[in-house]
Amino acid sequence: MRVSQIMTEGVITITERATVIDAAELMLYHRISGLPVLDARGGLVGMLSQSDLVRRTEAQTETRRSWWLQLLTGQDCLAAEYVALRERRVGEVMSRPLVTVSPYATLTEAAELMEQTSVKRLPVVVGDSLVGIIARKDFLKPLRQSRSVLVFPIDDRTILSNVEAELQTREWARCGQIRVSVNAGIVVLRGTVPDERVRAAVRVAAENVAGVQDVRDELTWIDQSFRILAPSPTVEERLN
Repeated sequence: MRVSQIMTEGVITITERATVIDAAELMLYHRISGLPVLDARGGLVGMLSQSDLVRRTEAQTETRRSWWLQLLTGQDCLAAEYVALRERRVGEVMSRPLVTVSPYATLTEAAELMEQTSVKRLPVVVGDSLVGIIARKDFLKPLRQSRSVLVFPIDDRTILSNVEAELQTREWARCGQIRVSVNAGIVVLRGTVPDERVRAAVRVAAENVAGVQDVRDELTWIDQSFRILAPSPTVEERLN
């Protein structure tokens, strides 16, 4: 999937000459946690997020230092901190440098960029133009869209074939002895696997096959600490 498929369009923005009070009112009214910042020509120049406004004189959240720590802190740092706590214009407190993403980037590329830069949202741009924004919550959309609706029921034989085919493509599934049976869409897993993590992966593989109504995990796995066979927990045991 591409960024353009899940991004939010019609983004609420603010200008760099606006005040932080204006920005706070916009965020509260629209229940958003970040605003792309535009210059006078409409170009994207920065991002303002809630974290940029946490330390403010108005909220009495100034950084407090002991007298000796103030002596150790450079005067240039103290001056910059003074500005950040009291600056009235968005352009002076917004985050830079700006991290952006293309609408044609894959979701994997966007997710990796978010992790590398530790940001919660990415402005989506084409050239200098802002076309959308992608936030962490947008990655939930493919999960909702992945809920498939079967037009025709899938018979047990096809389900069995698909489960076995999926397991055959996974190296970790071939290191155990797994037997699969299907009845009325319910998959039953029996046999032995070498690790509890492999057991969990086998169950997940079966659950994701189209047409599967439920998975009964009756696999046993080898406890590497004691070299004994351990039965898999029941559904009730896993939930408890």
